[in-house]
Amino acid sequence: MRRQNGWLALSLAGLVAIATAACDNTAAGAKKDAEIAAEEAKVAGDKAAEATAEAARDAADATKRAGEKAAEATEAATEDAAAATAAAATTTSVKSALMADRRVDATRIDVDTNGASKVVTLKGSVPTAAQKTTAESIARDKAEGYTIVNQLAIG
Repeated sequence: MRRQNGWLALSLAGLVAIATAACDNTAAGAKKDAEIAAEEAKVAGDKAAEATAEAARDAADATKRAGEKAAEATEAATEDAAAATAAAATTTSVKSALMADRRVDATRIDVDTNGASKVVTLKGSVPTAAQKTTAESIARDKAEGYTIVNQLAIG
């Protein structure tokens, strides 16, 4: 029986040694797994930071382009408004000069001005060819830098 107990004790000691070695291996494996996971997390964090920085650069570029487009649109609108204001002033100047000149009956003359193309158009009618010519001359004097289109009818 002593021999059996000896073998039993020896077997138990062997099992304990194997279990302890297995635990050591498991602990070392767990530590290695944790190190690998930490490295993978660092790489993923670096990639996320890089993607965030790239997205921020893209957003900044898009904002800059939008600002430039808005500035261009504002400039174009300002130019259009200035041209429209200048056209209205030219129309008023030509019509006033026609009405003030006693050589022309301006009651049936319409003055249209296109500020963008710099064209003044005389429409309507006058009693004589001489008044048609005089009206065009007055328009040329008052609308410097504009092309005069005389569409006045006689009669």
